[in-house]
Amino acid sequence: MTAVRVLLADDEHLIRGALAALLALEDDLMVVAEAATGPEALAMARAHHPDVAVLDLEMPGADGVSVAISIRSELPGCRTMIVTSHGLPGHLKRALAAGVRAFVPKTVSARRLAEIIRTVHGGNRYVDPELAADAIAAGDSPLTGREAQVLELAGDGAPVAEIAERASLSQGTVRNYLSAATAKLGADNRHAAVRLARERGWV
Repeated sequence: MTAVRVLLADDEHLIRGALAALLALEDDLMVVAEAATGPEALAMARAHHPDVAVLDLEMPGADGVSVAISIRSELPGCRTMIVTSHGLPGHLKRALAAGVRAFVPKTVSARRLAEIIRTVHGGNRYVDPELAADAIAAGDSPLTGREAQVLELAGDGAPVAEIAERASLSQGTVRNYLSAATAKLGADNRHAAVRLARERGWV
């Protein structure tokens, strides 16, 4: 039986190393590459052509959903899944819209993660039940995926130039997304828009 080739991407070295070691104990799974940043994850996917990419939601350079979008475009044979410690409804909806096959909290056990990797490799989806319930309760967001992403990146008060770099967008595009999101939410400024979107679980 051919082992499922897995890419692990997480900027926390300890977590990534532990997961790699535990998954290595599974006879039918093989970790072929590891990455600590979004751009590195994409480079490793291009180099190793994994069957399944396990992506941390929050990574330097590009977040997991952005990497998943690029992988889906460039390597359609690679299925993607997100692991996160911040499972907000907006994250889940953006991930599913990007074609991500699984959305899992970091609290999941290594054995359960291995089962979910097999599920995803088999062409099925898995969404953590609690995260799914939260997303349903939050209702539909008026924000597009990119607007939500940019608004989230603006949440810690980062300047436009930093947001643009992290989202791999031009500064003008970032300003347009922030303006559109602020208008859709009826907020006075982007800081108020971030607060509103967080209260409603959209970012």
